[in-house]
Amino acid sequence: MYAKTSNASQYSDNFCYFCSTLGNMSKNVLNIFFKKQTMGLIDQIIARAKSNKQRIVLPEAEEERTLCAADRVLADDIADLILIGNPEKVQALAKEKGLTHIGKATLIDPLNYEKSEELAQLLQKLREKKGMTIEQARELVKDPLYLGCMIIKTEGADGQISGALSTTGETLRPALQIIKCAPGITCVSGAMLMITDKPEYGENGVLVVGDVAVTPMPDANQLSQIAVCTAQTAKSVAGFEDPRVAMLSFSTKGSASHEVVDKVVEATRLAKELAPALKIDGELQADAALVPSVGSKKAPGSEIAGKANVLVFPCLEVGNIAYKLVQRLAGATAIGPILQGIARPVNDLSRGCSVEDIYYLVAITACQAMDAKK
Repeated sequence: MYAKTSNASQYSDNFCYFCSTLGNMSKNVLNIFFKKQTMGLIDQIIARAKSNKQRIVLPEAEEERTLCAADRVLADDIADLILIGNPEKVQALAKEKGLTHIGKATLIDPLNYEKSEELAQLLQKLREKKGMTIEQARELVKDPLYLGCMIIKTEGADGQISGALSTTGETLRPALQIIKCAPGITCVSGAMLMITDKPEYGENGVLVVGDVAVTPMPDANQLSQIAVCTAQTAKSVAGFEDPRVAMLSFSTKGSASHEVVDKVVEATRLAKELAPALKIDGELQADAALVPSVGSKKAPGSEIAGKANVLVFPCLEVGNIAYKLVQRLAGATAIGPILQGIARPVNDLSRGCSVEDIYYLVAITACQAMDAKK
């Protein structure tokens, strides 16, 4: 009797060990797939940037992480860089950190730039109706963020990245005053690339979502613009050949009645007018947008339901919460936010960013810059 109990216990222990080992193997396989998926997308973005080098301004060149990232970008030949900062400080920092490629960049001293007066005159004209004087313009072009945007405005560069030292407001203000929004667009928004270990969803596990960063409570017109811009980001940055946009809500095709649902329905209609060739549908609940079996039941006949690879949230609150929940609870990788809607790309870093974050954002901005010229 005791021997039988012992054998049963041993079999039970062996079975538990087998299940545990199998579970760990499955996790390892998923982790390998996930890492390959993440690096695969990043490698595609970098390759696209290298294929047609763009001129990217880094106006915070005196900042250590920014300069280290610039050195990597130049070493890997991803973009042509314009660094704005005090030349002596930049060169001293480069020497201290052993950065050997900074000499390949164009280095501009914002306090002693030969085109400052020309740019100040142009800035004053651009902002004349807002009451800007030439004296104010002369001071502003000494600000690296304003100077970078003026260089872009005069077609001396293709995009800009800041935020390692600056706030989002400081990054966006000169961009909106000088470069302004893209044609047909009146609001700026932020997209996020979400890389998951679920290849059955989105584009082999990759989704592009928006807005997650800028416009708190968009109206129907703004939401339609966010949809069009997010689809464009999916093409230019994530490399989606066929963006399929789902306008998300807590309702699917009239299953609930509320004014916020009406806003999503109206935004879907306006987006179709703004971009007639865009594949878009709404309103759809998240499961109806992503899961084929659910989509076919809740929205039969929809070309988007169950097949969406671009998700547009009804407001910033929902979008920001949703992407962070997926990131933390499901272990998805989130790349961004990627600012969209500006005539030429201007992107905003977190002040807690890493060298790697800046490096990747240069490649992303380059991809956006290529698309903006089309």
